[in-house]
Amino acid sequence: MTAGVFATEGSSSRNDIELSANASVEGSLTAAVVIICIVAASAGLIFGYDIGISGGVTTMEPFLKKFFPSVLQKMAHSKPNQYCIFDSQALTAFTSSLYVSGLLSSLVAGRVTTTTGRRGILLIGGLVFLAGTALNAAAMNIEMLILGRLLLGVGIGFTNQAAPIYLSEMAPPKWRGALNSGFQLFIGVGVVLATIVNFFAAQAGESGWRIALGCGALPAAMMTLGTLFIPDTPSSLIQRGRVQEARQSLSQVRSCDSDTEAELNELISHNIASKTAGNEPYKAIFERRYRPHLVLTVAIPSFQQLTGINIVAFYAPVLFRSIGFGSDKALLGAIILGVVNLSSTLVSTFAVDRFGRRFLFLEAGAQMFICQVALAWILASELGMAGTNTFSKGSAIGVLVLMCSISAAFGWSWGPLTWLVPTEILPMEVRPVGQGISIACNFVLTFILAQVFLAILCRMKYGVFLFYAGWVLIMSIFVALFVPETKGLRLETMDAIWKNHWFWHRFVPTEKIHR
Repeated sequence: MTAGVFATEGSSSRNDIELSANASVEGSLTAAVVIICIVAASAGLIFGYDIGISGGVTTMEPFLKKFFPSVLQKMAHSKPNQYCIFDSQALTAFTSSLYVSGLLSSLVAGRVTTTTGRRGILLIGGLVFLAGTALNAAAMNIEMLILGRLLLGVGIGFTNQAAPIYLSEMAPPKWRGALNSGFQLFIGVGVVLATIVNFFAAQAGESGWRIALGCGALPAAMMTLGTLFIPDTPSSLIQRGRVQEARQSLSQVRSCDSDTEAELNELISHNIASKTAGNEPYKAIFERRYRPHLVLTVAIPSFQQLTGINIVAFYAPVLFRSIGFGSDKALLGAIILGVVNLSSTLVSTFAVDRFGRRFLFLEAGAQMFICQVALAWILASELGMAGTNTFSKGSAIGVLVLMCSISAAFGWSWGPLTWLVPTEILPMEVRPVGQGISIACNFVLTFILAQVFLAILCRMKYGVFLFYAGWVLIMSIFVALFVPETKGLRLETMDAIWKNHWFWHRFVPTEKIHR
């Protein structure tokens, strides 16, 4: 079994892990669990839509004229530095402000979910996102625009915290990777929908940007209404003492031949053990025994942003405009990137439970590193440091192909696995808190990079892609050394991977972690 880099502790330890894995892969995929998980995963729609819509809106001249006239003045210069056309801190604040409130709300969601459950957090997030969408579409000044973005951030912070946990807790172990990948799949769908809306909204004249921002209400309404008809997860219900409801929830998502009582009893025992283990979750997660969980929960979502992919997603239209594409071609290029990312997420859905998490991480790392270096070389050759040259048609196509390759690699690795792996490795008693920390770390890096990327592009020029290539190399080494394989293991039997890992075994007790 490829469960990371393991210390050699005798065949008995390895056999224990293999028996746990074999026992955990039982269970079949039912129509009910697929439908329920699709509804929960659709929370990714609102996140994806926002990622895709903001970059396109910031290239629309009516939007820039109303809120960011200084950017239009730069664009009117006869021979601008292509790297610096869109370098405006006010403009990037429009995109990045969402992640400030997303950061805070994701931490709050970890505590709120203990009383409202995963389903309750999804409902709250959807309603707040709808309010933010209405405010953005009706914005008359930049203050209304930023306030709307902050509300969108609260909605996304809540739903991003709850949806991946919901999917991991509901899915049968054998299908957990595929069903959890649905969240990233819906993010990809949201990005594609947003770029298509941007393309047509750009033709709608002065009100085009309002249409583009307002259409975010559609995926939010779909997700919110759907959530009304799904149950909460058995783990969440048991944590709140609602055992009978947990039994009903488990019966809905397991096949007739599954031993749901045995699984329910295991969840109850696990919950009792976690409650007798000691500290309140926000304190407990910083204890030594949870050190592996905390490190990976912080590192994986942080590394996801350092692949540079969300910068490509946010600013694809801006980036294509900067290298000489016309407005329509820039939006079409963004649509192509979104479709590639969506298609590659489907690859992950089929591959993650067959080849495992580590293989996808490492293959994608090599692919993204090569493409980032090649992208930097083309930009250096065509634009130079001054950024005053124009792109040849062949080089522009090359840039698009390389960006598509980066997007594809991300789509079957760091995209879905960032939402999956933390929810798998976190024990029940610290899972909501840990997932909140995970999302918060993701948002911190997203905010920082979204805020400074255009300034970095202006100053580092093509070197910005070498910067990201260096990080991809670092994170690939980190995965190879410190991320264990979790394919096929029950959430309640993850302890074994730490006890037998070459490095992490020193942080966990010799007995089960929760006892």
